[in-house]
Amino acid sequence: MNIRELLWEAARSGQKRALPILSFPAAQKLGVSVAALVKSSEMQAQAMEIIARETDTLAAVSLMDLSVEAEAFGAQVRFAENEVPAIVGQLVSDEDEANALCVPELTAGRAMLCVEAVRTAKERITDKPVIAGMIGPYSLAGRLCDVTEIMYLCYDEPETVHTVLDKVTQYLIRYGQAMKDAGADGIMMAEPLAGILSPDMAQEFSMPYVKRVIDALQDDRFAVLYHNCGNSVPQMLEGIYALGAAAYHFGNAVDMAAILAKTPADILVMGNIDPAGEFAGGTVESITAATRSLMEKCGAYRNFVPSSGCDIPAQARWENIDAFFAAIRG
Repeated sequence: MNIRELLWEAARSGQKRALPILSFPAAQKLGVSVAALVKSSEMQAQAMEIIARETDTLAAVSLMDLSVEAEAFGAQVRFAENEVPAIVGQLVSDEDEANALCVPELTAGRAMLCVEAVRTAKERITDKPVIAGMIGPYSLAGRLCDVTEIMYLCYDEPETVHTVLDKVTQYLIRYGQAMKDAGADGIMMAEPLAGILSPDMAQEFSMPYVKRVIDALQDDRFAVLYHNCGNSVPQMLEGIYALGAAAYHFGNAVDMAAILAKTPADILVMGNIDPAGEFAGGTVESITAATRSLMEKCGAYRNFVPSSGCDIPAQARWENIDAFFAAIRG
């Protein structure tokens, strides 16, 4: 299925349909922990099946587990029973460690487990596209260098950061190609850490590497959807839109109506109901009101697809998820 055509059809329709970043809450329906889910390709495929079957989402999205790629490089992962895995420690702290960093094979860590989950889901889900989740280059580099320390390195040792970025980009292209070969219709590339950079720094340390991934993977049948949930997105829109992604997904830190007002009509934008505040922490009444408000402000734009602002937490209440889709339907 051509996800790009499907998204544009939904955006231009008088009756909008949504594509939230929805995967981890399926653990509740499966009756399994998040820790078990992230370590099982079969459970992940079942999670995508449940989302595709039981919601009106435009596509099934694989787990947005942004620890997978860093783990492949050798970073330490902390697994918790019902929390998304997190990277701990610092793998690269200086130029020597950056130069010594090896681009891993896909067999390292859990990467192939995630690829197999997408392959299995694609075989079983026949009525909706399947979108693979993947981290973006700067966000991956930040997990290897530590998300705070990489900011200092950008100023003090920029070449060290570029060395890491080049290597992670090579890996992400390889990983994305494996997802493509497995049958995925597209990739949601999450680059949240770039959202706290200044526009100039994003142009140096994020955009060129994101574009390398997009140019290597995207074609007429395979789409790359770019996600950035940072609050500096409005200041870097020109650079973001120059990436050439099939669509752009923004978080609830920004005013979606203001973003759309600055967006050319031929560029597709998605977002941005608060995942923590509404899907996880809200009520049926509050998320219904928030979604209706978003649709009132943005629904008339024919280049807009409603979504969550970011990955919906595992503990999100299913009655809130259902209320979101009901509010989209009107």
